[in-house]
Amino acid sequence: MSDSVKVFAPASVSNVGCGFDILGFAIDGVGDEMIIKKNDQNKIVIQAVKDYENLPTDPKKNVAGVAIQALLDELGSNQGFDVEIIKNIKPGSGIGSSAASAAGAVVAVNELLDKPYTRLQLVDFAMKGEEVASGDVHADNVAPATLGGFCLIRGYNPLDVIHIQPPANLWCAVIHPQIEIKTKEAREILSPEIPLKKAIRQWGNVAGLMAGLYTSNYDLIGRSLEDHIVEPQRKVLIPEFDELKLSVMKAGALGCSISGSGPSVFALANGKESADSIAAAMNTVYERTGIDYKIYVSKVSEDGVKIL
Repeated sequence: MSDSVKVFAPASVSNVGCGFDILGFAIDGVGDEMIIKKNDQNKIVIQAVKDYENLPTDPKKNVAGVAIQALLDELGSNQGFDVEIIKNIKPGSGIGSSAASAAGAVVAVNELLDKPYTRLQLVDFAMKGEEVASGDVHADNVAPATLGGFCLIRGYNPLDVIHIQPPANLWCAVIHPQIEIKTKEAREILSPEIPLKKAIRQWGNVAGLMAGLYTSNYDLIGRSLEDHIVEPQRKVLIPEFDELKLSVMKAGALGCSISGSGPSVFALANGKESADSIAAAMNTVYERTGIDYKIYVSKVSEDGVKIL
């Protein structure tokens, strides 16, 4: 058994329009790297994260530390670990920064302990870490970050994750305005009540999106990428959201919505050429705002955390 391991933990898009708190997918090529080593101190040591010194190093407050401790408690182990995080996903980005740290941590520790748990079981531990960041237990980022592909969270008690391989030519473009929206605050603005007519439309879209993914029906995927509940409430947090969405739809997007709690916005596309056109449209809208931003073009990843 090795004493250290390096992993790549992918970014992820959650909610995916109509699937608030129950749906997410992994992004290819965008993510954090983590180096985790065994130590003889019988404790978890989180190193300060370069460029993000405000992130907690107390393992009881750090998402990676909490996730690792949940795994060790279940296993009955007092093994200690040193945790180094190379943060490439900005916290508060809406593309699963905390989820990547939690998922990468438990996959790495599981590897170093000779894999006592399956990837699916690891989602439960990663979710405990994610709770530290969001104030709520949800797996729509940590599940795809751990498993890859699309993940539907059918239920939480017990955790029931349905893994879906993405259609072969499904791409995405994501724009990340360099502003921070805290998940806890974005959840607080949501109304606790949903009109029945809106709920029915939303259920139809979730079912349609699932059918479209399973059958690689890109038109159905696009028709189903509508959020009648959360997007209308949260879009006020994202500068130029309406213009951005209109522009990417004109550029050929299958659909467009907020990634997680924002400020990132994603659009799905049939093929790389279409995704590149969508990214160009995103750039046109945001280059005149004066707000710094990053744009990612990626296939929807089939892979979760990778052992490097």
